[in-house]
Amino acid sequence: MKFLSFKINGTEQYGVFDDQSNEIMNLALLAKKDGSLPLTLIEGIKQGDSFISSVNQAIENLGNDRNTYLVNKDMIEWLSPIPHPIKNIMCVGKNYREHAIEMGSEADIPEHVMVFTKATTTVTGHLTTIQAHSEITNQLDYEGELAVVIGKKGKNISEEEALQYVFGYTILNDITARDLQSRHKQFFIGKSLDTSCPIGPWIVHHSAISSPNDLTITTKVNDEIRQNSNTKHFIFSIETIISTLSKGMTIEPGDIIATGTPSGVGKGFNPPKFLKKNDRIDISIEGIGTLTNKVQ
Repeated sequence: MKFLSFKINGTEQYGVFDDQSNEIMNLALLAKKDGSLPLTLIEGIKQGDSFISSVNQAIENLGNDRNTYLVNKDMIEWLSPIPHPIKNIMCVGKNYREHAIEMGSEADIPEHVMVFTKATTTVTGHLTTIQAHSEITNQLDYEGELAVVIGKKGKNISEEEALQYVFGYTILNDITARDLQSRHKQFFIGKSLDTSCPIGPWIVHHSAISSPNDLTITTKVNDEIRQNSNTKHFIFSIETIISTLSKGMTIEPGDIIATGTPSGVGKGFNPPKFLKKNDRIDISIEGIGTLTNKVQ
C-alpha cells in the first residue's frame, strides 16, 4: 500500500494510491462513513498492522460506492505523507563510502552512525517548489535519500528486531545550503531552510519492500543522472541506524529517518554543480517511485 497526504479544495486529506486506476482512495473522506478508519494518516500509523486490515476491509465494503471516494491525482495539492512531523527529521550523514570521500577524503568515512536533524518547517511534498533562498545562499545542493517512517514506539531496540518498528519507506531530498553549512561549522542551519526537505510522493508500507538494504536509488537534475547507487552500499544498515538511535532515546510512530545520500551531490563535482532556479530534481527509488520538485 502507498499512503499519501494531500489537499483538495484547501482541506488536508489522506489516502492510498491505487496503481491500477492511477487514482487515490480518499481515506479521510471514507473515515466519515466507516468509523473503523482514523481521520489522519499519523493516527493510522500509530494503530500498526490493524490499520492495514481496517483499510482493506473498508475499501472492500464499498462495493458500488467505490467511485465516490476516488480522487484524480491531477486534482490534488501534494503534501509530505506526514505533513506536520512532531519531531525534527533525523538524518544520517556520510552513510555511503564514496559520498564521504567526495565530501573530503577516506579519513571522513565514519566509524559510528553520524546523525543531524532538519527542522520540521523544512518539510514539503512531491511536485512542490523548493525555494532558492538566493538572498542567503548560492550553493544550494540536492541529496537523494531513502527515508524510514517509524511505526511503533520503542527504546533500546536490537538490530535483530529493528525492522519490526518500521511502518514504511519513502523518498527524501535533503536539500542543503553548502555555504551555510561550512560557515556555521555544523549541519542544522544549512539543512533547515524552508522547503529544504521534500518528502514523498507516498509512504510504501514495509510489507511491499522485502529488502530495504538493497534498493536502487537514482537522482536526476534536469534529466541528467547525478546519483546512481544502491542502498546495499550503506555503511550502516537500516537495522543499525534504528538500533543506534533508540539507545537511550525513545523512537515513536511517525518519526522520519533519512538514511544518507550516495555520491554525486552537486558539491562533489569539479567545478561544483549547485542548483539554480528552474532546475528540476527527480529522485527515484526502486519499489517506491519518484519524488519530483523544482527550484524557484
